[in-house]
Amino acid sequence: MQSTNTLQSTQTTPTHLQFEQAQSLNAPIESKLIACFSQDPKEIRRAQQLRARVFNLVDNGTALDKDQFDDICLHLLVKDSLSDNIVGYSRILTTDLVSKPSEFYSASEFDLSQIIKPNQRYMEIGRTCVDPNFRSGAVIGMLWSKIGQFMNEEKIDHLMGCASISMLDGGATALAVVNHLREKHFSAQHLRVVPKIPLPLFDIAIEGKKHVPALLKTYLRMGAKVCGEAYLDRDFNVADVLILLAKQDIAPRYLRHFS
Repeated sequence: MQSTNTLQSTQTTPTHLQFEQAQSLNAPIESKLIACFSQDPKEIRRAQQLRARVFNLVDNGTALDKDQFDDICLHLLVKDSLSDNIVGYSRILTTDLVSKPSEFYSASEFDLSQIIKPNQRYMEIGRTCVDPNFRSGAVIGMLWSKIGQFMNEEKIDHLMGCASISMLDGGATALAVVNHLREKHFSAQHLRVVPKIPLPLFDIAIEGKKHVPALLKTYLRMGAKVCGEAYLDRDFNVADVLILLAKQDIAPRYLRHFS
């Protein structure tokens, strides 16, 4: 695989001269966002702390959201240039980083046998999160630009990943969202996965369309399909659906991220 060093963002932190010029004008230094892949254990640890905070796993900033996939994946960061804080994150697994489809994170929740095709290159994204103080859209835009660049340079055919729907209300809203997805956004029958722990079904009277989470909504706008019923993730108290996006199906208005 191509070295991740070649995928560094062209944006840089303010130079010493910029700091001096700003001080002489009594003006604030403009903060910039920097997107890059990192193999630095300290940065990865800070990213795992961000994940834990965003996913509401802890009440402080010291615990980590970490699993065995962190040891083999690529870690994509967005950092604030002034504070050096990590404000956005996504991790990436590709067919080059796993020896068989069952080693993707998604395979721990779904049977992927119908969607993984031979001689095709797949890229799985996961654990995507943004610092609550940076949710203007700029951070997620930088993540997607870097993901698009990576897909092009590594000749990836398909993007996939688990998208989560909260179960905090006991699952009624999640089921409503899945009902909406089933009606409008499910993949063709031959491109379906089977959840290892299906989301229980029960009668509800909730309109699911307005409750689709923002990240999942972005996937759908890009042209992704939902590959069947949801998985019940008891550890995170969410319902996960598997999304699949063929590069050739990306909606035209998103193609600028992939050029």
